[in-house]
Amino acid sequence: MGKEISISQLSAAVMEELEEYADLAAEDMKSAVKKAATTVRKDIETSAPRNTGDYAKSWAVKTTKESSNALQVTVHSRNRYQLAHLLEYGHAKRGGGRVAARPHIAAAEEAGIEQLEREIERSLTNG
Repeated sequence: MGKEISISQLSAAVMEELEEYADLAAEDMKSAVKKAATTVRKDIETSAPRNTGDYAKSWAVKTTKESSNALQVTVHSRNRYQLAHLLEYGHAKRGGGRVAARPHIAAAEEAGIEQLEREIERSLTNG
């Protein structure tokens, strides 16, 4: 059931268990971040405006930073990044007037944030 330790070894035993839990929690969080980023990419691909389809296909997930206890990913358009802001927020036309906004990134971002929060909460409560 448990280990028997002396009082002098208590702090070392507690620290060992906490480090093991931190490692498991970090792995679960990294997995949740990767799943959320993939979901965001897929949502953007499905809701992106389509003329030729190249813009929608250009979205990718890139690992920006990774350490033993942290992971940072970026969802970006590989080769059509110039269009993202123009399509999301609209823009002025050359001869006057405006092109209407076609929001598709913000909704995917919100869904990704919610999914990430659910996944982290689930992994930390269920183990």
